[in-house]
Amino acid sequence: MGKGFFRVPPAVNEPVKSYAPGTPEREEVLLTYKDLYNKKVDIPLYIGAEEIKTGKTKSIHPPHDHQHDLGVYHLAEKKHITQAIDAAMEARKKWAKLPWEQRAGVFLKAAELISGPYRYKLNAATMIGQSKNIYQAEIDSACEIADFIRFNVEYMTEIYEDQPESDAEAWNRVEYRPLEGFVYAVTPFNFTAIAGNLPSSAALMGNVAIWKPSASQMFSARVLMDVFKEAGVPDGVINMVMGDPAMITDIVLDSPEFADVHFTGSTDVFKGMWSKIGNNIDKYKSYPRIVGETGGKDFIIAHPSSRAKQVSTAISRGAFEYQGQKCSAASRVYLPKSMWPTIKEQLEEDLSSFKMGSPEDMGNFINAVIHERAFDKLAKYIDQAKKDKKAEVVIGGNYDKSKGYFIEPTVILTTDPKYTTMVTELFGPVVTIYLYDDKKWEETLHLVDETSPYALTGGIFSQDRYAAAQATDILQDAAGNFYINDKPTGAVVGRQPFGGARASGTNDKAGSKLNLLRWVSPRLIKETFVPATDYRYPFMGE
Repeated sequence: MGKGFFRVPPAVNEPVKSYAPGTPEREEVLLTYKDLYNKKVDIPLYIGAEEIKTGKTKSIHPPHDHQHDLGVYHLAEKKHITQAIDAAMEARKKWAKLPWEQRAGVFLKAAELISGPYRYKLNAATMIGQSKNIYQAEIDSACEIADFIRFNVEYMTEIYEDQPESDAEAWNRVEYRPLEGFVYAVTPFNFTAIAGNLPSSAALMGNVAIWKPSASQMFSARVLMDVFKEAGVPDGVINMVMGDPAMITDIVLDSPEFADVHFTGSTDVFKGMWSKIGNNIDKYKSYPRIVGETGGKDFIIAHPSSRAKQVSTAISRGAFEYQGQKCSAASRVYLPKSMWPTIKEQLEEDLSSFKMGSPEDMGNFINAVIHERAFDKLAKYIDQAKKDKKAEVVIGGNYDKSKGYFIEPTVILTTDPKYTTMVTELFGPVVTIYLYDDKKWEETLHLVDETSPYALTGGIFSQDRYAAAQATDILQDAAGNFYINDKPTGAVVGRQPFGGARASGTNDKAGSKLNLLRWVSPRLIKETFVPATDYRYPFMGE
C-alpha cells in the first residue's frame, strides 16, 4: 500500500580510492588479499533458500599463478536448473508485489555494503580470481557496481514518474509492471560490476533472475551473493547456478516462463541464444526481451593535427589496461604516417616501463590473461604476425605460461588495413596499427567504418574541429560510445551510458534509464469518472 511519494537519496558516483603507498586502503586490501588467497572456498549453487553442493566440482586458480588452488565451485545438473526456475517463480509471487521503495531499500543497502564493509573483500577477490591490478579492481568491483545500483534506483523513480496526461473526465496512469516470468542473466569474467548489475537491475524492477556467472569469475561472484543476501534480497529472487553453459541455457530457454535474457559475452553465443529463442517462440507466454552486449573491435584514429603524446597515451591505456580484456579496449589504430616515428618512440618508452606480474605487487601495471585458452589464442596470433609479410611485431611479442598466463603487451604494424588482427576480436594485450597517408583522412574514416562488424567504442583525436565534426558524422554508426580526444574505454555510470550496435549488441545502454525500461511491461489504466449512458455521438443528430 502506497503511503507517500518517496524521494530516494541522490545518486552520486562512488569516489575512487588511490591506493597510493602509505594509504590505509592499500594496507587493508593487501591484508584481505593475503587472507583470501590462503583460504579455500567451496562455492555452492544458490537456489531459493538452499545452498546446494552437488559434489561435482571444478577448481579455481588465479590466472597469474595457475598452480595455486583457491577452492572449488559446484556444478548443476539438469534438475537443479528446473529447481531454480521453480524457486524464481515462487519468489516472484511476493517480490513483484513488494512496494518499489522496499526493493529500492534492499539494493541501496547492497550499494553501501559494497562501498563500505565489503569493498576490500570484493576488490581482493577480483584481483585474485580475475587478475586485475588494484586500480582496475577498484573502478570495477567497488565503484562501478555501487554506481550501477544507486543510479538504477534513481532511474527507477524517474521511470515511475513518467505518466500520461489526464483530464477532468478520466484519470490515466501507467503501472510499470515486472515482466511475466523470469530473467536469465548471463555474465562475463571481465567485470565484477557487470556480473552484479545484470541480475540486480532486473530484480530492482520487480523481476526474478536465474544468474549464470562466468566460470572464470566465480571467486568474486560468491562475494556478490554474500552482499545480496546480507542486503536482504529475498530467497529465490536471484538464483546463482553454474555448470555446462549449453545445458543450462537449453533448459532455461525451453521454459514457458522465460521472459528475458540479459547477456554480456561473445557474439556467437548471443546469436545462438537468439536463434534458440526464435525456434522456441511458440512455447513462451510472451515475446521474450533479448538484451545483450557482445564484443568489439574498437578503434582509435588520429588526425594529423592531433597531439602525439595524447594519442600514444590513449593507446597505452586504452589497449593494455586490464590486459586488453575489455569489450571497449582499443585493438585497431589508424595513424597518419607523419606521426608514426614520434608515436612509436613514445609507445616504446611507455611499454618498456610496464611491469608485469601478480596484482598483489602494486607496481605491476600488467597482469595475466584470464585462462589458458585465451593465452593460446593470443600466442597463435602473435606468432602468425611474426611470420606474415603484411605484419610486423614492432613492440613486445613475448609470452610465458609457466607460472601464470602472461602475454607481453604487443604492438603489431600492418600494411594491410584488413589484416586479420585489424578485423578479429582478440580480447588481449595486442593492438594493431595501420599507417595512412596524411592526405587520406576522409578515405580512412570510411575504412574505419567498413572494416569491422562491431560497433561498440571508438576514439578520434584531432585539434581540427572540422575534422572532428567530419569524423563524428562519418563514424556515426561505427560506435555506440564515441570519444573525441580520449581513449575508447572507461565509461562511467550516469555519465557515459554504455553499449553498441551491429555485432556488438542491442545497444540498450547499461547504466541508463534505457536499460531499466527493458525489465518492465507497462500497463495503462484509464479510470473514467462518469461513464457514458448513451451510445449515440453528436454527429448522428438530425
